[in-house]
Amino acid sequence: MNLTKELRERIERDLPMERLLPDKLPIYVSSFVYMFGILTLTSFIAIILSGTVMALKGPIWYQFSSFGFIMRSIHFWSVQVFFFFLFLHFFSVFFMAGWREGRFATWAIGSFLLMFSIIESFTGILMQGGFFAQWNQVQSKDAFNSLGLSGFFNVLNNGQLYGLHISVIPAILIILLVIHITLIRQKGVVPPIKPGNNHA
Repeated sequence: MNLTKELRERIERDLPMERLLPDKLPIYVSSFVYMFGILTLTSFIAIILSGTVMALKGPIWYQFSSFGFIMRSIHFWSVQVFFFFLFLHFFSVFFMAGWREGRFATWAIGSFLLMFSIIESFTGILMQGGFFAQWNQVQSKDAFNSLGLSGFFNVLNNGQLYGLHISVIPAILIILLVIHITLIRQKGVVPPIKPGNNHA
């Protein structure tokens, strides 16, 4: 058994180059609805790049540097744009029944991406350092205590928040995103629902 040959043949069969890097797309992809996904991805890249600069400089660097303040602003507004297009993408795919024709895994991974993005945003809000963030931390602590989760996740521990926000959750998001995009390339984007079809 040659594992390398088997892996190569499987990749060539399931994800050929014409699907991985297509030069022709179906006509319906020209609709603006199909742009929400790539706009979400673009804003996510801006979040990762600005967040990487901020992480390399330290957790409070942006408070004492003009360039740091600019990077923090880029990071903050990229998150706003990201969630705007993420929810547009989610709801448009939902109403198009994006799980059709063998695309359930793509839909499920996308749903997990949404869930982990909300968790990532939550940790980011708590790390902002202002009064609003501190108030949210205390209120969140009470909520986590009531759910019995404080033993696993202490929202008042800024070191734990920082580690989750800049390494653990972004790694999960990037892995899920690579799988999501690979499945899209493999299965193709979902076509519009034909009039008169019942996909309930």
